[in-house]
Amino acid sequence: MYKILWIIAIVFVIAIALYLASIMFYEGGTSVRETIRETYSYPETTIVGNIVYLPLPNRVTNMSIEEALLLRRSLRDYTSDPITIEHLSMILWAAQGISNTKWGFRTAPSAGATYPLEIYVVVGDEKVLIKPGEYLRAGVYKYNVKTHSLLLIKEGDYRNDLAREALNQEWVAEAAVNIVICAVYERTTSRYGERGIRYVHIEVGHVGQNIYLMATALGLGTVAVGAFFDDGVARVINAQENERPLYIMPIGVPVKPYYTTFDEINKYYIANRE
Repeated sequence: MYKILWIIAIVFVIAIALYLASIMFYEGGTSVRETIRETYSYPETTIVGNIVYLPLPNRVTNMSIEEALLLRRSLRDYTSDPITIEHLSMILWAAQGISNTKWGFRTAPSAGATYPLEIYVVVGDEKVLIKPGEYLRAGVYKYNVKTHSLLLIKEGDYRNDLAREALNQEWVAEAAVNIVICAVYERTTSRYGERGIRYVHIEVGHVGQNIYLMATALGLGTVAVGAFFDDGVARVINAQENERPLYIMPIGVPVKPYYTTFDEINKYYIANRE
């Protein structure tokens, strides 16, 4: 009898403890959430005039390369949530960041290290969070590879303008930001002649896949867009005369992230071997 009462008493105490914890977390005492918010260290972003010095690249995900490859998918439906400037920083580093300080080699391979690509970012209004209540100004920016920074080219939300030049593909207008990759063909063709055109197109594919994999690891969505009016896109981003747009890659928080497992994939392989 006493043993049963003892067990009941223990269960009662545990129930009370769980109830109090739930009150602390969900109600006026949102102390757990507040603690998380207060202790989270927002990466440093320095803005000097029209230059945005991005948070320095670092390891920020726990996803393996195998998992990123497994879960990579073209995602076109995004929520209205902003992305963080830390995530934008890592996507730009994955696209064209420095990975060798002696020779200036980058994260994506380039024929003869000629590096013909230039990166622009079209940022929506309150779509890149710097810290609570502070957002990156909406506008068109150009990525500086050597300083890992963005230069504001023109201020304003140009996502709708970009979408119109991309045959009204709504995911361009709805994404938090759009990465626009341009090519300066002469950097590569001056060394390799006409063959260099092919090398430039191969390189933009490398960069696109890097963006896909980093976005996947960060829990974001993207899709490679190649259907657009070249001259119109160049006008929207104020590209230089010798810079030709090749890719638009919208980036946003996906409405429904893609998910699968290696078990599911392996069942497919085994079934096809029978």
